[in-house]
Amino acid sequence: MTTAPIWTPSTDRIRNARITRFRNWLETEKGHAIPEGYEGLHQWSVDHPEAFWESIWQFFDVRGQYQPSRVLENGDRMPGANWFGGAKLNFAENLLRGEPDKVALIEQREDGRGRQLTYGELRELSARLAGTLQAHGVGKGDRVAGFVTNGLEAVIGMLATARLGAVWSSCSPDFGYQGVLERFGQIEPKVLIAVNGYQYNGKKLDTRERIDALAGELPGLALRIHIDNQGDFPWDEAEGAVSWTDALAEEPAAGFTPMAFDDPLYILYSSGTTGAPKCIVHGVGGTLLQHLKELGLHTDVGRDDVVFYYTTCGWMMWNWLVSTLATGATALLYDGSPMAPETEVLWNLAEEHGITVFGASAKFYAACEKNGLKPAETHALGPLRAVLSTGSPLAHESFDYIYNAIKQDLCLASISGGTDIVSCFALGNPILPVYRGELQCIGLGMDVGIFNDNGESVTEEKGELVCRQPFPCMPVGFWNDPDGERFRKAYFAQFPGVWAHGDFGEIREHPATDTTPAQRGMVIHGRADAVLNPGGVRIGTAEIYRQVEKVDAVLESLAVGQQWENDVRVVLFVRLREGVELDETLSRTIRDTIRANTTPRHVPAKILQVPDIPRTLSGKIVELAVRNVIHGEPVKNREALANPEALEHFADRPELAE
Repeated sequence: MTTAPIWTPSTDRIRNARITRFRNWLETEKGHAIPEGYEGLHQWSVDHPEAFWESIWQFFDVRGQYQPSRVLENGDRMPGANWFGGAKLNFAENLLRGEPDKVALIEQREDGRGRQLTYGELRELSARLAGTLQAHGVGKGDRVAGFVTNGLEAVIGMLATARLGAVWSSCSPDFGYQGVLERFGQIEPKVLIAVNGYQYNGKKLDTRERIDALAGELPGLALRIHIDNQGDFPWDEAEGAVSWTDALAEEPAAGFTPMAFDDPLYILYSSGTTGAPKCIVHGVGGTLLQHLKELGLHTDVGRDDVVFYYTTCGWMMWNWLVSTLATGATALLYDGSPMAPETEVLWNLAEEHGITVFGASAKFYAACEKNGLKPAETHALGPLRAVLSTGSPLAHESFDYIYNAIKQDLCLASISGGTDIVSCFALGNPILPVYRGELQCIGLGMDVGIFNDNGESVTEEKGELVCRQPFPCMPVGFWNDPDGERFRKAYFAQFPGVWAHGDFGEIREHPATDTTPAQRGMVIHGRADAVLNPGGVRIGTAEIYRQVEKVDAVLESLAVGQQWENDVRVVLFVRLREGVELDETLSRTIRDTIRANTTPRHVPAKILQVPDIPRTLSGKIVELAVRNVIHGEPVKNREALANPEALEHFADRPELAE
């Protein structure tokens, strides 16, 4: 690629970045010879995985012990590689190292409530809750389930659980009853920590009935801990239940339980849109090292930072955000709508709390643009130096919007990975330029490539995103999958011995110039299983969405392939601004915009208006469910959707029979 970057870091920023200090430390303190530039550092990290991952442990001064001779065993197997055999560490201990008087957590809610905790207070409260868990028999390997909002209690609950060597798993309270049961019912928790309600977009919602029903379906439950999150919904007396206040009155648990590197820490869940959610188990050590690398090196987070990501406790970005504590920084937690009580609410937080790293979904930035927000003109964002985006590909036009309307001098990091690895394959980099529409780089230690249909590595060509070598944050496995068959089928069936992630992407190469370094960026074109295939040409849905978002009348869209006359035709569904109807003129504008910027194959054969678009509980649109509906096939798990009723707008459309 020969395009010019839209942002380039200053010399001072490059010199002062932690990743620069890391490189210098590798060379001067550890005696490693590192090839030039970030691409040289990345190549060294995948050529010498033992040295690289050991260096992450040492550079970030992880608390624990490991055996240098066992950093990587069976490194030629995937799955089957073993990391840091014989190591002992505790996740909570490494997140609670911050200075006692330093603010660790800031909580803000849509209703205006604000609270905060110092590292010292967080250590004390998590130890007290651990004492209560311990008194009810919770120990190493037991599961603690949190049906919780993104607030202080969720983080205290996770840290108390991890302190004891137990396993934390959480869902946000916007999950329906069946959706929660399908998750927690599989892992059989010993403790359920739950809120009595939550607020969203000006409404207060009661969760008590769901909690009572759920508790009755969890036979191994030894304790319920009730959080009074909404004063309007008092808890009734329940057998085996204590209040959050009483749970914090127990004598503190002593110390931190030493854990093996691959002992379970978290259970996260797949979206469940194609069947029962997969229970993905992540280990203590791999999660910690990967998050330290991503936050400390790729995001340049240090103790003076205030880090925010708009997320719920049902999305892996919550786990990622909480790991900010391992760097000694402050994490800002927000619960509520990102556009209520006013559209600028998150930018108000950025100004009020001096947020330095701001993260949200690609959909959020598109909504800001559609709403005409210009935070650069309305808010003082001096401390802000990085904006992060994930959840779906960030449109090229959103890159322009962020630099024009939010701030010119910042590192815009579109990041991509997922629940499967509780982290990223490709992400940001404070010492590299930003190219419009691209993720800046492949993560250190991650041997990521793009495979064509023949399993050959390609660049400047679309294909399957893969990882060719083992990495420590690979899941320990799936819950209730004793022989690992479902785990292997999920990631290794397509290319044996190679992790196939399920994304459809492309690596872009930028040769070095007089002013910019050599760089390999990445573009994600959508999910591989949602790729459109008209006339045998593979098209990523994100390529279409990017163009449709340019049309002001369109709020969002969803594209699927419909089987038609022994081929596939592209069908585009659009949700329009209030009061706007889809007519021939608007349809022509949409088609012309797509055709002018892509190829005739991208132009939809049909464009249909819908009042709503179905999405998962973490906000991702669900092309596969819509594809099933238009073909008259069942949608296996409607409980995985935040708005399953939206599917009705796609069924039995007479236009699709023409």
